[in-house]
Amino acid sequence: MYKLVIFDFDGTLADSARWLARELNPLGARFGFRQVSEAEVESLRGCDTRQILARLGVPGWKLPLIARYLQQRVAQEAETIQLFPGAKALLRSLAGQGVVLGLVSSNSAANVRRILGPEAAALIEHYQCGAGLFGKAARFRKVVRRARVKPTETLCIGDETRDIEAARAAGLASGAVVWGYNRRELLAERAPTWMFETPDDVAARLAA
Repeated sequence: MYKLVIFDFDGTLADSARWLARELNPLGARFGFRQVSEAEVESLRGCDTRQILARLGVPGWKLPLIARYLQQRVAQEAETIQLFPGAKALLRSLAGQGVVLGLVSSNSAANVRRILGPEAAALIEHYQCGAGLFGKAARFRKVVRRARVKPTETLCIGDETRDIEAARAAGLASGAVVWGYNRRELLAERAPTWMFETPDDVAARLAA
């Protein structure tokens, strides 16, 4: 069905949401945005990225600074961030079917490869890391060009509404996973091409 599948990393392959939740208030103290309670952290899962930034009071000009700092923190604590159960098996299954795999992430390439581990990292042919929060559409297009496949043969899989929006902006199909950061209801509102319940569900439905 698809010759190229492009994955998001954090929240899609890597279970990093809980780590980020622990980092949120120290991050706010460092960069001058609002502190939040545990209950509010959970409620933010029902918001898209722009709504989250507005609620926390994060100005756009600080985003590159915050992104670089978060990459440094992930590098320091990469061993505490694990892949979701079934993520490696999903990559092996798709690669075994001849699907070309790509990855577009705001995280650094070094962090992504370290958390994936050598076996899983080697299954992914095309990496575009260090993408801005709202810069994924251009990175998707670049992966499609490098993979030499048609846009209609490409699926982008992520866990946030901005992944769906970026895929749509790039003229690509989108797959939303319900085990990541944004809530199912919010993802469904953005009408992705597919919604997936588990990594096994992705492998089974794309093999159909």
